[in-house]
Amino acid sequence: MMAGSGSLTHLQGRRRRRRVERIEGLIWGFVVATLLVLFVFPFVYMLLLSLKSPAAIAADPHAFLFVPTFANYVAIVRETPFLRQLSNSAIVGFGSVALSLLVGLPAAYAIARYAMKRFAVAVLVVRMMPSVVFILPIFIVYGMVGLRNTLLGLVISHMILVLPLTIWLMIGFFEDVPRELEEQAYIDGSTRWQAFIRIALPLVSPGLVVTGILSLIQSWNDLIFVLVLGGTRTNTLPMAVFQFMGTEQVNLGGIAAAAALLTIPVMVVGVVAQRWLSKGLTMGAVK
Repeated sequence: MMAGSGSLTHLQGRRRRRRVERIEGLIWGFVVATLLVLFVFPFVYMLLLSLKSPAAIAADPHAFLFVPTFANYVAIVRETPFLRQLSNSAIVGFGSVALSLLVGLPAAYAIARYAMKRFAVAVLVVRMMPSVVFILPIFIVYGMVGLRNTLLGLVISHMILVLPLTIWLMIGFFEDVPRELEEQAYIDGSTRWQAFIRIALPLVSPGLVVTGILSLIQSWNDLIFVLVLGGTRTNTLPMAVFQFMGTEQVNLGGIAAAAALLTIPVMVVGVVAQRWLSKGLTMGAVK
């Protein structure tokens, strides 16, 4: 009798745990679905708005039933130097990320290995400062050295945005690399630079991809530097969005189409690097 009573109690406990797990699964599913709708809806709404004609937008910009048209995208290609702006964005974005990784990786490694907490805090402070703080001194210096309205000047200015982010993110990834592996490399005759290149960098490669993508997004979406330091020859894609905003009238369809074209390249990069991105975001969670 007691054995049968114990088995019944155990069975009831298992059923109760299953019901609790189902309820928790439903709650988490509802939370995830709600967050997904909140994040995805603005992008879907922007795409729908970009496919509406000016007449449809004037009639009801919130309508979901309409006749789609690509007139806004055609207007961007015809009325704006879109291809040049796209190439400028690619040069400035990838150039600033490459230079920031070249400078930031050794800096992050040194801060992580020698526990330079003050330098880490200084990097965080620079990262938190708004871009407007740097505009005036950079504008004056660029005028003296002739870097205004040049792609090199924009690349250097975007490093102000990208370099602190690169260093701050990579500090955490380098701290997760076991010191014993580098010490073994020293025993085998490697120098500090050889251990950094052959041991540390391969181990943090997923984090390197994550840092590169986040830095590219930061540079890709910047408007204020190109607005102040750029010109007609060096305008990037954010300027395509800005050009559709007039003083008396705002072209909502053109803005939405330009914003979509601005967003799609970064989304493609994220999808292509998704495997590395997921590894980098979970790196260090399990040792």
